Amino acid sequence: MGETSILFVAGFALIILGFILSFAAALIMFFRGLRRYKARSSGWSGLIMIGPIPIVFGTDREKVKVLIVLSIILMLLALVFIIALSLLTG
Repeated sequence: MGETSILFVAGFALIILGFILSFAAALIMFFRGLRRYKARSSGWSGLIMIGPIPIVFGTDREKVKVLIVLSIILMLLALVFIIALSLLTG
């Protein structure tokens, strides 16, 4: 019984540590990106996936082209997972 509780506490501690590290990494990336954004002015773009439907927007043509390719890859990947799941469940 004692060994099980130690494993439970260790697992729970690792999960909490993972959340803390993820939050710290997100903060570091945010502040680095903010510093780079102030250093240079460039276009912006974004991708919103609502289910399998992509919405791509932005001012920089090159970034929009990359996002369109990524959205096509995401749609195909979602289609593959849907087909695989339907085949596995029968």
